Amino acid sequence: MERPLSERVDESFVDALFGGVVGLCEVPEGKEGRPPKALTLDQAEAILKAAGDTRMYAYVVLSLLIGARTEELRALAWSEVNLDGAPGTDTPPWIAVWRSVREGGDTKTRKSRRSLALPRRCVEALQQHRAQQAKERETAGAKWKENDLVFASLVGTPLDSHNVRRAFRKIVKDAELPAQDWTPREMRHSFVSLLSDSGVPLEDTARLVGHSGTAVTEAVYRKQIRPVLLGGAEAMDRIFT
Repeated sequence: MERPLSERVDESFVDALFGGVVGLCEVPEGKEGRPPKALTLDQAEAILKAAGDTRMYAYVVLSLLIGARTEELRALAWSEVNLDGAPGTDTPPWIAVWRSVREGGDTKTRKSRRSLALPRRCVEALQQHRAQQAKERETAGAKWKENDLVFASLVGTPLDSHNVRRAFRKIVKDAELPAQDWTPREMRHSFVSLLSDSGVPLEDTARLVGHSGTAVTEAVYRKQIRPVLLGGAEAMDRIFT
């Protein structure tokens, strides 16, 4: 029997998280068809492993390790990604979550915009993904549609939610988990659960997921948050080493 995250994640992660996060605002999660849930650490590792050889690997890594919404990742542009940070300073690699695929292309309000430090695993996944996308662009030739999208089809066009959900469920199945039980949005719930179990303060978690305050985070993720909470790149580096 798998143990829950609260029994698996070492409390030593508490000394390591928060950095590079700005912007505070709630963005609604959308209509929910069923109660959300979070992966155990074993399940999360299994999904990351199963995604490793797929085009969705970087998408899954970012969903789980920085907690971005699916609509934010589908709109993410390379111009909003910095994989080098600022050499000679304390600024780590980061992404700017400034857009989504919502109508108008923006997040709910300007306050929902935030910059998120990238864990090492995210940086490595994005470097690999960028190289693979360059090969796909060359193969597509004149058929390639340049949209500057980080996550795009084989010809550069935007991914829709159905594309992502179908690819994600294949990964879940390959991880030997029930595919029908999991959707991409539950990577975000798992992110919150991992942070909570590693002792990250609720205030920091709220900022990382783009909420206007802790009340929103508590309401949306109440099942993933521990009653007692002790910010995201460094903690995720420790969790997924």
